[in-house]
Amino acid sequence: MKTNRFFKNFTGVVLAVSLLGATLMAETAAAARYDGQIQSAVTGKLAKKAAFADVKASVEDGIVTLTGTVDLYQRKLDATKDARKTANVQGVRNLIAVAGANVPDAQLEEKLATKLRYVRSGYDSTFDFFALSVNDGVVTVEGQDRTGVGRDEAMADIANMPGVKDVIDNVQLEPVSMIDDGLRLRAARLLYSDPVLSKYAMDPARPIRIIVDNGHVILYGTVDSAMDKNVAGIRANQLPGAFSVENKLRVASKS
Repeated sequence: MKTNRFFKNFTGVVLAVSLLGATLMAETAAAARYDGQIQSAVTGKLAKKAAFADVKASVEDGIVTLTGTVDLYQRKLDATKDARKTANVQGVRNLIAVAGANVPDAQLEEKLATKLRYVRSGYDSTFDFFALSVNDGVVTVEGQDRTGVGRDEAMADIANMPGVKDVIDNVQLEPVSMIDDGLRLRAARLLYSDPVLSKYAMDPARPIRIIVDNGHVILYGTVDSAMDKNVAGIRANQLPGAFSVENKLRVASKS
């Protein structure tokens, strides 16, 4: 009885695998049927934009492969969007190289840091934080953002900066929480109402960034002196309802 049951189960598995294989082959064949149509449509879209003059498209089994060069990283993203919006496309493999200006990493990082410093200047800018590094034109962005809007604007600024060859997005979205929102507001009032720290509220870049994640408060940014950093830490530790406070403020170099 056990032997018969084994063979029945084994036969069922074989049939399931066979059916799955047949289904995948049928789907692949169906996708391949549109390859010529897809390639014609994608090639036509690329030809309409001067920015894609050096970009080529090939299609296999509904997968579009993009090759060639563009002058900005944003153009590479745009090419993917145009291809993906084409009817019957199953996916896009983007092998386009960014062949625009070559900017030294230190210089590119400084330009981007200045640009990101004023991303979303105003209320929400107090509650997000971005840090970046550049290696051979590849920009890695770390940080946390409350709504995702600031992250999207930061990524758009980076993608349109000459010299950027690729982008690694490691920015995390903070969890949605009315409790955390309350902590953010109370922390901002505590910090910026202090006579020592009020000067930072005058700068639209808001050097003191307040990150709250499930009740845990972290301070980021750059302040003028060690005293300012210490005062900010003291004030943040007076925040009712915070589970913990971590002071990661940096003191500006005198040079």
